[in-house]
Amino acid sequence: MQQTWEIVDEYITDLLCPNDHVLDNVLTANRKADLPEIDVTANQGKLLQLLVQMKGAKRILEIGTLGAYSTIWMARGLPADGKVVTLELEPLHAEVAKVNITNAGLEHQIEVRTGNALELLAKMEKEGMEPFDLIFIDADKPNNPEYLNWALRFSRPGTVIIGDNVIREGEITNKHSTDPRIQGVRKFYDMIAGNPRISATAIQTVGSKGYDGFMIGIVNE
Repeated sequence: MQQTWEIVDEYITDLLCPNDHVLDNVLTANRKADLPEIDVTANQGKLLQLLVQMKGAKRILEIGTLGAYSTIWMARGLPADGKVVTLELEPLHAEVAKVNITNAGLEHQIEVRTGNALELLAKMEKEGMEPFDLIFIDADKPNNPEYLNWALRFSRPGTVIIGDNVIREGEITNKHSTDPRIQGVRKFYDMIAGNPRISATAIQTVGSKGYDGFMIGIVNE
């Protein structure tokens, strides 16, 4: 099935997400810097961009930058006065991301903050950072519950929260898993299910990156 999924992804991308030299160069730069090849796919990036546009978002928070591939997709969906604040733990990844962002001509709309995301989020709160319209959580999965807590603190009614990699090849149904990533995602689900502030669902995805999925939620009044 993996081969079929890859062929279908190529078909969709060729028709609906034509080659873009800027984004292609981002992936090339990431590979040259030996960054993990765990970026969203092009059709997933386009989905994030469309969600930004559907929401009419002006302020985006991204937890987990890597080389800024998804960051650039989302930033392109913003109006001219829109902004992305993106958080990255690894200094090398952050530096690669900054170069990619500059090459994409989006340095005026994207702010990369480097360091432990939980510490950065606490600092942002002390700074009086305004709420965000859309928050994309795509970092280390054991900390997903804490990221969700912070996402809710930086939300207003109507804020869209998206979590990536929430299916984990179906392992999320294994309550006995000893993998901290699985347990982090499971707790993430439990917290969403038990919190009346957020209405959410999850969708399973297959493609060139295998079997996984997204959680998409909206913060209630």
